[in-house]
Amino acid sequence: MKVTQLTFLPENGWEKDKIDTANPDSQLIIVFGSRYPLEKNKWYPELRKKFLKADIVSLSTSGNIKGEAVTDDSIVASVLYFEKTRTKTTLSNIEAMENSFEAGKVVGSLLSEPELKHVLIFSDGNMVNGSELVKGLNKVLDVSITGGLAGDDARFEKTIVGLNNLPTSGNIVGIGFYGENIEIGYGHLGGWDPFGAERIVTKSKGNVLYDLDGKSALELYKNYLGEKANELPGSALLFPLGMKLKQGEPILTRTILNIQEDGGMVFAGDLPEGATVQLMKANFEKLIDASAAAAQQSYSKIGKDSTFALLISCVGRKLVLGQRIEEEVEAVRDVLGDSPFISGFYSYGELSTILGSPNCELHNQTMTITLFNES
Repeated sequence: MKVTQLTFLPENGWEKDKIDTANPDSQLIIVFGSRYPLEKNKWYPELRKKFLKADIVSLSTSGNIKGEAVTDDSIVASVLYFEKTRTKTTLSNIEAMENSFEAGKVVGSLLSEPELKHVLIFSDGNMVNGSELVKGLNKVLDVSITGGLAGDDARFEKTIVGLNNLPTSGNIVGIGFYGENIEIGYGHLGGWDPFGAERIVTKSKGNVLYDLDGKSALELYKNYLGEKANELPGSALLFPLGMKLKQGEPILTRTILNIQEDGGMVFAGDLPEGATVQLMKANFEKLIDASAAAAQQSYSKIGKDSTFALLISCVGRKLVLGQRIEEEVEAVRDVLGDSPFISGFYSYGELSTILGSPNCELHNQTMTITLFNES
C-alpha cells in the first residue's frame, strides 16, 4: 500500500510535483475540502486526467487534517494505491430523512460480497439521519464499519458528497475493502464531562428532540447558553447530550444540527422517547487525552505500524479547542508514530463499530480513527 498526499489551494491549484510523482494506477482517492472551493470545478479535472483508474470520493468538511496540521478553505487529497487489495465504491442519494435506513441497506447490499473486510462510509451530514443510516448498514453487513458525516464549517447550511463527479447534496458513498491482505484498526472516544441532572426524553420524533422531563429542550439549552443562545444552532455544539438507552449501556453522544420553526432540535442521530440524557461540557485535557486513547484502540487492533490513518473528529471539538485544535492530532501522532500518513476531517457525526460489538453506531463529539495497512 502506497500513499501520496496532495493539497489544493484556490489561488495555486494542486501541488504539481506531487501529482506528477504519484502512482497513476492508484485505485482510490479520498478528497476532503471546505464546501465553497469544493463546489467549484477547478480541483476535479486535473485529478481525473491523471488518475484514470481511481475512484474519486469527495466531501465537504468543517476543517481538513493533513499530517498534524488542521486547515480551512483548502482541499486535501489522499491518493491510495493498493498492491493486494480490491476496492469497490457505490453511491446512494436520499431526498428525505425518512429514507436513511433504506439508503444504508442499499449501500451495504451493493458492497456485500465474498472477502469483504471493511466498509468506509461518507455521508451527507444535513439530510441524512446517521442513526437510521447505521441501522440499515448493520442490517446487511457483518464486517467493521467506520466513516463520517460531511460538514459545512459551523454554518449548517448544506453538506455535499461525491463519487467520480463534483459533490452534491444528499449523497452517501460506501467504499468496500476486500481480501485477506488488508488490515484494519479502529477506535473512538469522546472525553466530554457530563454535568447537571439526568433527564428523560419525553417528546421526540426520530432525531428531532422536543421535550425533556416534559419541558422544552430548546428552552433548556437557551438557559445554559445565556448570551450565546443568539448563536444557535452552532453554540449548542458546546453542550452535546450524552444518551443512554438502558442502564449499563455505553453512552452515545448526540450533537445538534439545526432548529426547526416549531422549536424541535434536529440532532445528527435519534433520541428515542424514554432515553436518559445528560448535558456534557468540554475539558480541554480530556478531549486531547481521548484522541490519544482512540489512537491506542486502533493501534491495538492491528498490533503494528500502519500505512494510512484516517481521522474523523467532530466540529464541536474544533470549536471548543480553538487554537489548541492541532494538539489532538499531535496526540494521535505521538501514539501512532512516524509511520502512517495522516489525513481526515472535522465532521457532523462519526461512524464506528463499537469495540467488542458487531454493530456500528453513530457517534458525535468523538475522535474516530481508522488505520489501514497491507500485509
